[in-house]
Amino acid sequence: MSTIDRNRLGEEESPYLRQHADNPVHWQPWDEAALDAAEDRDVPIFLSVGYSACHWCHVMEEESFEDEEIARKLNEGFVPIKVDREERPDLDSIYQTICQLVTRRGGWPLSVWLTPDGRPFYVGTYFPRESRQGMPGFGDLLENITESWETDRDEIENRADQWTRAITDQLEEVPEAGTRPEGVLIEAADAALRGADREHGGFGESGPKFPQPARLEVLLRAHDRTGRRPYGEVVRETLDAMSSRGMYDHLGGGFHRYATDREWVVPHFEKMLYDNAELPRTYLAGYQATGEERYAKVVRETLAFVDRELGHSKGGFYSTLDAQSEDPETGEREEGAFYVWTPEEVHEVLNEEAAELFCERYGVRSKGNFEGRTVLTLSRSVGSLAEEYGMDEGEVEKRLDEARRGLFEAREERPRPRRDEKVLAGWNGLMVSAFAEAGLTLDEAYAERAVSALEFVREHLWDAEGKRLSRRFKDGEVKIDGYLEDYAFLARGAFDTYQATGELEHLTFALDLARAIEREFWDADRETLYFTPEAGEELVARPQELGDQSTPSSLGVACDVLLSLSHFADADFEGIVERVLARHGDRIRGNPLEHATLALVADRFENGSLELTVAAEEVPEEWRESIGDAYLPGRILARRPPTEDGLEEWLDELELDEAPPIWAKRESKGEPTAYVCRSFTCSPPVTGIEEALEWAADLDPAS
Repeated sequence: MSTIDRNRLGEEESPYLRQHADNPVHWQPWDEAALDAAEDRDVPIFLSVGYSACHWCHVMEEESFEDEEIARKLNEGFVPIKVDREERPDLDSIYQTICQLVTRRGGWPLSVWLTPDGRPFYVGTYFPRESRQGMPGFGDLLENITESWETDRDEIENRADQWTRAITDQLEEVPEAGTRPEGVLIEAADAALRGADREHGGFGESGPKFPQPARLEVLLRAHDRTGRRPYGEVVRETLDAMSSRGMYDHLGGGFHRYATDREWVVPHFEKMLYDNAELPRTYLAGYQATGEERYAKVVRETLAFVDRELGHSKGGFYSTLDAQSEDPETGEREEGAFYVWTPEEVHEVLNEEAAELFCERYGVRSKGNFEGRTVLTLSRSVGSLAEEYGMDEGEVEKRLDEARRGLFEAREERPRPRRDEKVLAGWNGLMVSAFAEAGLTLDEAYAERAVSALEFVREHLWDAEGKRLSRRFKDGEVKIDGYLEDYAFLARGAFDTYQATGELEHLTFALDLARAIEREFWDADRETLYFTPEAGEELVARPQELGDQSTPSSLGVACDVLLSLSHFADADFEGIVERVLARHGDRIRGNPLEHATLALVADRFENGSLELTVAAEEVPEEWRESIGDAYLPGRILARRPPTEDGLEEWLDELELDEAPPIWAKRESKGEPTAYVCRSFTCSPPVTGIEEALEWAADLDPAS
């Protein structure tokens, strides 16, 4: 039996691919054997791209891919290939681009029909088995494409050529070199302000609503720079909406993927590692900027959720929790069942008074707000409940805490959502950054968790000899060359861990990753950083990722971390960033909000980083707390040994002939000593953290 005459997904480690291993469709992974089979048979490829927590991916599987007649049509007329977008974001980027260009929408499952050499000629997302609501039925579509392949081949080839050129123009080509953008921070903030929903928080006046961490950082930085109140108000409104409504898990902590409605009540229930990495960083910044303890509480609860439910026992982090859970008796899968409640279910767990108090606080009603059950939201204030029940607010909080613990324990007995146990280098890098930043701002123990995750990824996915990073670890198997997001996100995580701990090995790792970024992804002639490595698989296009999506722009994060590491390296990382910003300057200026991460990099390049060099054996607790509590955008916490002899040992480890300026001649004055600089203006050595922060304020671009 040849490999194309059977379903091969049972041989894969990806949980998403394995979910389809029992389909009657002869699914193939994206590999040489499958691509050769399409060439040999001269039939189109049907490419289906999804991920394990994708709701509509499950629906299309149940309706079509488990159907014998659909499977027959796919097997006879096509080479069907399944791709996990979390493993192969390069393929997803390429074919998602043409979907958005042609249909003006995108998403998953992504359904693409390709020529045997990979050029797309028909595309869509979810298709029902039978036609409805203007959507063609999947079975009819397969028949029509099979017939067209046989009778209108020239037309298909012409379309495939046109679409491939469109992909290349959109993703691979670069504009003429221009000038580096300046002043884009305020332009981006004003655009965010215009799009803000001032009634319900977030952006846009209809659902769905997605978290937008980079936009919120733009607004925070603009508010810090200008003092303009509306910038800060939109941040508060959005942070409060996301954490008080249904996108936040009020029992277990952590955020669902997005809200389906304008009011943030009903979420799509999957939980993604990247959301629960980036959002805590945003709430930490909100806490630093406002001093509001409720934002720190969200961070603590979210990091506790990640460690508890997405933590690998040896240190790394898993990828996702599914939106659905399966009834063990019926085998039926139901979206959100793990998270929603009825009043009767609450009363079964709690005593009468506690149940009533909880239902009032979290809006649990008989009619529900989601298919007859209730997604928990903060519906009543503690103050109003205290008045109604004749208690003080402290007593209400205590009883609600006890109720939440009881219901959390009861929820643990429910069928759990499936967990995708891939460990992805890039997503782990995002999570490492969150724990490291929390280690500075909230509790040093978080930094220890950052270290354990970083060491896990370094041990399992980093080839120290070849200086190359792999993307995915699953049950001992390492697979797929790392993409720019893997190197960039992990480099930032390593650098943030150095800032939080002062341990040189993390800075060394960050520099190794940065040099690999330059070697593998930097195209000096085109002055850009590509998403795929130079020696990677040849596809119909080599994509770049300039815009922010569900994760931040990999090109933007790469530039940001290169800018940070330029202060410690003998390589011209700053020159790379300057050339990237100039090459893409018109695009950033044209839509700074779509390119929020790059706009933040451009602002940092224009105004300089805040260098906070600390020479000490150990940073005093008071210093750590003060630095962590302060909102200091563009901060580089450059820790170094107190003496020149100790610094010489570090320079030997880094293979540097001389100390970089951020460390040079900045020794301790007999006690922990700080040096504060921005754009070549520096403080004298100071031995009090409050004085150091006063210098930081004086050197702020707004001053």
